[in-house]
Amino acid sequence: METALALLVGILTATGVYLMLARNLLRYLFGLILLSNAANLAIFTAGRLTRASPPLVPAGLEAPAVAVANPLPQALILTAIVIGFGLLAFTLALIVRAYRRLGTLDADDMRVAEPRKKPEQENRHP
Repeated sequence: METALALLVGILTATGVYLMLARNLLRYLFGLILLSNAANLAIFTAGRLTRASPPLVPAGLEAPAVAVANPLPQALILTAIVIGFGLLAFTLALIVRAYRRLGTLDADDMRVAEPRKKPEQENRHP
């Protein structure tokens, strides 16, 4: 099962990076979501998939009497989900603001700070 999840992490990562390299900001956002999910799945897989009991310590004992699941990857994934959602919301707000101001989602057309040169200026050499 770990092999299948490792392959899924690889596919999600590759797809996320491919989408993030696109010039469209909406595709970038989808790639960011896929990359975040791939990281969460990688953490989950690294914690091993076990069918052990929950990590509860019975009253009067110092440690669990039977094999238990590792709670650390689960806690890390919950934290990563919250951080990923915050990053997603912030990025979506930036994309909406950029679209309202510039009227496009294409990264090449968003050259406010560096306007494109006119054709006459491109042929001149200093």
